[in-house]
Amino acid sequence: MTATIAYDDVEVGTELPERLFPLRRVDLVRYAGASTDFNPIHWNERAAVEAGLPGVIAHGMLTMATAVRLVTDWLGDPGALVEYGVKFSAPVVVPDGDEPAVVSVRGTVQKKLEDNQVVVNLTARCQGAKVLMAARATVRLP
Repeated sequence: MTATIAYDDVEVGTELPERLFPLRRVDLVRYAGASTDFNPIHWNERAAVEAGLPGVIAHGMLTMATAVRLVTDWLGDPGALVEYGVKFSAPVVVPDGDEPAVVSVRGTVQKKLEDNQVVVNLTARCQGAKVLMAARATVRLP
């Protein structure tokens, strides 16, 4: 698969359209199975509260992966991702029941590098809290 956006078509300051990603408890269970991270803070309310958390929280790596989907979906090619890093600043608390936690993700092209690489800064929020800091994705474009 090749990215659908070309390097020459991207400018510094280009904004990626905001995306809203709902996360439900069932998503946490599925991720636990895929990642083999069965820590009860990700599915058991009592365990999460006993650990000092406000409730069941999404896995950090799930939050991180959810945010970078903004970039990979924008490009149309997850293989274009060269480097990605974040710092976690707040947990994504996922309520019980039908209401999801909604992670809002925005992106802006910060700079263009050599070798057709572009750096995109990401902002991810949930319930008003910034859940990722220093979130940056470097991608290679055709």
